[in-house]
Amino acid sequence: MKWYIVLLSLLICTFSCNQKQVETTTETKKKYNVLFVSIDDLGPHLGAYDNQHIVSPNLDAFAKTGTTFRNTYCQAAVCAPSRASLMSGLRPDSTQVWHLGDKFRSLHPNMITMPMHFKSHGYHTVCIGKIFHNYMPDSMSWDEPDLRPIQFNKPEWVGRDGETFYVNKETQRRQKIKRDSVVKLRPNYYADGWNNGPAWENEDVHDTLYYDGAQTELAKRTLTRLAKSDEPFYMALGYFRPHLPFAVPKKYWDLYDRDSIPVARNPYVPENSPIMSMNLMYELRGYDGFSTLQHPTKNVMNTDTARILKHGYYASVSYVDAQFGKIIQHLKDLDLYDNTIIIVWGDHGWKLGEHNGWCKQTNYDIDVHVPMMVHKPDQTKPGEQTFEITELIDMYPSLCELAGIPTPEYMQGLSFVPLMENPQLPWKKAAFSQFHRRPKVTPDGNRYMGYSLKTKTHHYIEWYYWDHVTGERGDFVVSELYDSVSDPDENKNIAMLSENEALVDALSEQLAAGWKSALPN
Repeated sequence: MKWYIVLLSLLICTFSCNQKQVETTTETKKKYNVLFVSIDDLGPHLGAYDNQHIVSPNLDAFAKTGTTFRNTYCQAAVCAPSRASLMSGLRPDSTQVWHLGDKFRSLHPNMITMPMHFKSHGYHTVCIGKIFHNYMPDSMSWDEPDLRPIQFNKPEWVGRDGETFYVNKETQRRQKIKRDSVVKLRPNYYADGWNNGPAWENEDVHDTLYYDGAQTELAKRTLTRLAKSDEPFYMALGYFRPHLPFAVPKKYWDLYDRDSIPVARNPYVPENSPIMSMNLMYELRGYDGFSTLQHPTKNVMNTDTARILKHGYYASVSYVDAQFGKIIQHLKDLDLYDNTIIIVWGDHGWKLGEHNGWCKQTNYDIDVHVPMMVHKPDQTKPGEQTFEITELIDMYPSLCELAGIPTPEYMQGLSFVPLMENPQLPWKKAAFSQFHRRPKVTPDGNRYMGYSLKTKTHHYIEWYYWDHVTGERGDFVVSELYDSVSDPDENKNIAMLSENEALVDALSEQLAAGWKSALPN
């Protein structure tokens, strides 16, 4: 085992042992509550992020009450690694969670997650929906783990993801037939085999007939109960949409004129991009009618299908936006709003035809750039935006500071609270992300790890061969460089141009120096 993994484990264990010794009785007033809202697969596709075509009035209104972080980046553009990182305060090479199947609790039994830390400082912690990765709720992190709407809380669905529920009866019948057949062949099939069916659905039903609407009502009832307690609460609410399938009530589809929704302006792979840079879209391939999708270097999707998919994504965002609005109003009705820290975030971006791709799972800006909005009681500068660089890993130390509880010393992020007071304050020099490209989804059959460095002016990526057994990188393979000023869509890799040799060398050194070197002076 590497020496720094041993040191990290010792630090975590030491901090854990000392948690209960921290004096918490000196507080003379009730601590701020925390509402921690995750929206799965939500890139910065909101009105508050200058998207003029999407309907997101509640999230846009919320942005006017707090701070909107315009340049926030995830640490890995796929659910499990991103969430394990932000919930532990550690980067993927420290958590060793590099892809969907890696389970951080198995790798680190003594890991102190964010809710565990809040729990040790007097908070009652509750989890509803997707916070860790779907069927990995990590029960030990919560006083009340994995609460589910009663109509979806059946024993046979314990391993089922919240996004896999349809309303149409015939769709349900066919989905179960396919699910039973794949699980019979492979009992450990991903997501218990339920992640199949049509890529979209728009039944004319009440919001609560779909999972996110049902869990919104559960969250409201839970908040009503928590409001009666003297304990402060940390409630995590994880929405599943706009994750595939785009199954939401018809009225949210009706908010849009499909023909007026613009398709991607760059439906092609970046010029000079290396073969491992793009994802295979295997997530979309699992849904009806998309099994023949090929790699973006070969596949071409027709415009009509692209419009339907983008329409479904937008409708799903609007559906979750409406649910979020109900939660905010309920907080106000309970007189909790003015004593609650509220943070809303997306775990990674999502391609909507850009780079001839769909879904996430690349190091490109469109996949690592995420929304993050924060409201705190008595906000001194509501409605401000900051364009300084922040990362999702910064949430753990930031919420500790906002709540007035100690911050673990081993955090690999930085509290962004100073930016809420001074949005123009010079901040991080770069954000760091990475992505593990596995052989079965790489056209050449090799395994790679790509390391990403995003500055305000450039995006630099290095790809290495990767040994997944030892968790160590091998030889350098290739690099990518994109000019974020002249080419914000990242359509041309300019790393190999002779005039950029000095710049590539400098960015490579900055990437190698790591996240600590990018901290503000």
